[in-house]
Amino acid sequence: MMVCEYKPGLEGIPAAQSSISYVDGQKGILEYRGIRIEELAEKSTFLETAYLLIWGELPSKEELKTFEHEVRYHRRIKYRIRDMMKCFPESGHPMDALQASAAALGLFYSLRDLHNPAYIRDSVVRLIATIPTMVAAFQLMRKGNDPIRPRDDLDYSANFLYMLDEKEPDPLMARIFDICLILQVEHTMNASTFSARVTASTLTDPYAVVASAVGTLGGPLHGGANEEVIQMLEKIGSIENVRPYIEHCLETKSKIMGFGHRVYKVKDPRATILQGLAEQLFEKFGHDNFYDIALEMERVVEEKLGTKGIYPNIDFYSGLVYRKMGIPTDLFTPIFAIARVAGWLAHWKEQLAENRIFRPTQVYNGRHEVTYTPIEQR
Repeated sequence: MMVCEYKPGLEGIPAAQSSISYVDGQKGILEYRGIRIEELAEKSTFLETAYLLIWGELPSKEELKTFEHEVRYHRRIKYRIRDMMKCFPESGHPMDALQASAAALGLFYSLRDLHNPAYIRDSVVRLIATIPTMVAAFQLMRKGNDPIRPRDDLDYSANFLYMLDEKEPDPLMARIFDICLILQVEHTMNASTFSARVTASTLTDPYAVVASAVGTLGGPLHGGANEEVIQMLEKIGSIENVRPYIEHCLETKSKIMGFGHRVYKVKDPRATILQGLAEQLFEKFGHDNFYDIALEMERVVEEKLGTKGIYPNIDFYSGLVYRKMGIPTDLFTPIFAIARVAGWLAHWKEQLAENRIFRPTQVYNGRHEVTYTPIEQR
């Protein structure tokens, strides 16, 4: 019998071969299909980047126009899904509502024609188009309001911001939000992507694939961390409290949210870009004192833990950007999901190309030869 080395969390164990994205954690490099994230953030759009990830190449002008048109005119959701969402508890977390809603899409589009390119494309378009609509709809419905209909004349990011409060967003804010989606769309074999590929390997429908990934992303050690960063900054309250807070965390071995990464041993390149975006927002729409606390935290953590490769990750600054946009804290992770859906679908499509169902083994550490005890003797 082969003896397997146990690795908690499968750390360092390759789970797939992929050409979708690449990370060099020592140098702080992130690439999508070979293109650096900095270049995509400066020159691309979210939908163009999504196309690149899913179909492997940058689209031509006509291909991009067609893709944008398809997404634009598939934003609306069926009234039965809206009616279902109205029954969700108002106190429920938006990620739970999104997971249930994404799964429900599979009831309406349950054909599993996984060898049909038209089915693949329709599924990609439908999920990328409707996930933002469902996030915005639940945000309004939990307040007792009807959802706002998507606007076909607005682009992807501007339309989502519009659906939150029926106000057309400032162009700079819409562009910054679009860049945020680019930064969050994909990041190699993370926990939610692994969930997506495992589910995809069973040859179920893509709606179940996305629903399983949404559930994984919702945990505080994954996508939910950006919410906890804002809660942490609220708790600290002032620059003067930063050092005592960090020293207390180090003494009690508590996690400092927004710092450290399983891959990056330098500052997350996405955090660097987000920091610049936050400063653009503050310059135009007013300063946020939480940013001063964040800067002091980064300075103190680098002083204390920089030699251990502990630096800000994407969650540390993304929450500050969304907070300045007026987005509620518990929508931060659903917005992460809006972006990451395209990455999950890229991995779904790649998994289907050379599929083999995931069936890992385990290291058994239980008892053997235990005698059954009758219930009257227990």
